[in-house]
Amino acid sequence: MEFWSLLFRTVIIYFVVFLIMRLMGKREIGKLSVFDLVISVMIAEIAVIVIEDMERSMWSGLMPMFVLLLIQTCSAFMTMKSRRLRLLFDGKPSVIIDKGKINSDVMRKQRYNLDDLMLQLRENKVSALSDVEFAILETSGKLSVILKEQPESSKQSSGNESEGVNNAAEQRLKQYDQTKIIPPKYRFEILPIPLIMDGKVQNGNLEKLEKTRFWLKNVLQEEGVSDFKDVFFCTIDHKGKLFVDLQERKPRN
Repeated sequence: MEFWSLLFRTVIIYFVVFLIMRLMGKREIGKLSVFDLVISVMIAEIAVIVIEDMERSMWSGLMPMFVLLLIQTCSAFMTMKSRRLRLLFDGKPSVIIDKGKINSDVMRKQRYNLDDLMLQLRENKVSALSDVEFAILETSGKLSVILKEQPESSKQSSGNESEGVNNAAEQRLKQYDQTKIIPPKYRFEILPIPLIMDGKVQNGNLEKLEKTRFWLKNVLQEEGVSDFKDVFFCTIDHKGKLFVDLQERKPRN
């Protein structure tokens, strides 16, 4: 008898939770804000308690779930009418990269580290940080990436000006020739390759590249950087191109 009672409770709670999630709308599936996540977790916990505790009446579990549904539905309608409420419930997006510059203060406030940034850039199929104009951390935790626009001069060129641009590009490629910087057997599981993170040199990655700290220091000096500690983030892509982002220096009082 207890088996059939448990089976009956499980089936009923399944359809109730399914109905509640459908009534909440597709937004709960496609995008979970902090408020949405709390509601979803609470509904799941209540459902488990009702199924496990056979002595508890089903109504004592169904009523709180429908109350949560009412709260969620009312809040959704209110936030549709008021942007202030939307910002209160969902928060504001955070600009992690602004005009090609990493905003370390925003990352610190959001407890968002460089490894998180690298992971989500790879998910967006971005292999070079230098190609990113803006990167925005949405309220759902997703990173939206806006790439830099390619100048028209690089797409269409004519006459002597085009030859000059091509020559400059060739010299740049020769300067950062990947066969001189990246070992031919190097596996590119992580792109771009971090060389400096939070002012600390990633010696393991340098060893994989068969390079030394002396080489890195010389390369940074060419970029106008004299000390590793002045660099917040430095990477190298599969073409041997460097991206250097400096630490933000706080003004002295």
